[in-house]
Amino acid sequence: MTDAFLYAAARTPFGRFGGALAEVRPDDLAAIALKGVLGKAPGLDPAAIGDVVWGCANQAGEDNRNVGRMAVLLAGLPVEVPATTVNRLCGSSLDAAMMASRTIESGDADVVVAGGVESMTRAPWVLPKPSRAFPAGNVTAVSTTLGWRLVNENMPKEWTISLGESNELLAEKFTISRVRQDEFAARSHNLADAAWAAGFYDDLVVPVEGVDLSRDEGIRPGSSAEKLAALKPSFRTAGTITAGNASPLNDGASAVLLGSAAAADRIGRAPLARVAGRGVAAVEPPMFGYAPVEAADRALRRAGVTWSEVAAVELNEAFAVQSIACVDAWGIDPAIVNAKGGAIAIGHPLGASGGRILGTLAARLKESGERWGVAAICIGVGQALAVVLESVAS
Repeated sequence: MTDAFLYAAARTPFGRFGGALAEVRPDDLAAIALKGVLGKAPGLDPAAIGDVVWGCANQAGEDNRNVGRMAVLLAGLPVEVPATTVNRLCGSSLDAAMMASRTIESGDADVVVAGGVESMTRAPWVLPKPSRAFPAGNVTAVSTTLGWRLVNENMPKEWTISLGESNELLAEKFTISRVRQDEFAARSHNLADAAWAAGFYDDLVVPVEGVDLSRDEGIRPGSSAEKLAALKPSFRTAGTITAGNASPLNDGASAVLLGSAAAADRIGRAPLARVAGRGVAAVEPPMFGYAPVEAADRALRRAGVTWSEVAAVELNEAFAVQSIACVDAWGIDPAIVNAKGGAIAIGHPLGASGGRILGTLAARLKESGERWGVAAICIGVGQALAVVLESVAS
């Protein structure tokens, strides 16, 4: 077995639902991110890429039929470069990166690109296909943008509640107030704005040609808990979750370039970080937001590292309440979590978020010179993934 290293990361800016990226197909967004990350290794012969592993949560529209392979072809890579698409909902691109790292560790390939894409704007409505032609009754078009759809009647109803209601239950279970959630959300916006202003994202984000979007579209500078307190609850009349303290619907793509140590010369640059540990966990579906707790703990155990050694955490902010619950459970300093902003501000295009947090984590470790970091993401229907990175950048 050999080690797997992260050499480069790139992503598009994340657009709002119906916003600047609304006219861009998801397969085109995927190709942009793919070309963007390979642009950081201009000496790499694309024919040397052993595989492309791509994440996507929807796959019901223009992202159908193996969008990873479509991205390879649209990006102009040699037709001999293979690709696959994986779906672990919100964790799809982190799952892709984990699969890519295992491929390298096993020796099946020296260079693998992983990433993910989602256009929540362009996710289609679907109709259930009738068993017989021309049914007499009405049929309902179902949105594929987010959440459960075409639910199996054998699934327990308490499992198929909305993501928002699930997190209201989490807020009740751990007594997490609306005030804490709004404070967390405001912090996300202000840190993201500061990181962009300081140039942190300049090397991570690649432009989308023909679109006037120079940074993530959903960031609201000057956010405060007081301003967010004016928003009405979204799921319960007296609830705690609002549009302001939950991640929005977004469009975007991300990619990471991974390889073995021996691939450094071929790639033409030194690696940023080593993939030191991986973890996957599952819980009952409504508690999905809490699943990163165990996933990250498992990844750390496999890396032989404790939380006391971790200097940076990138935790995807599906909801402020689930992020707070995870940070509380880990008992870590909240200041090390999402120090460059999180998904509440930056956005959460489902299939792209795992690649975003992994690339951001590597960049944070490079900037600080610190050694250990954790990327973790919760996943609808009760799952989570986590990756431990060890910085090797000089």
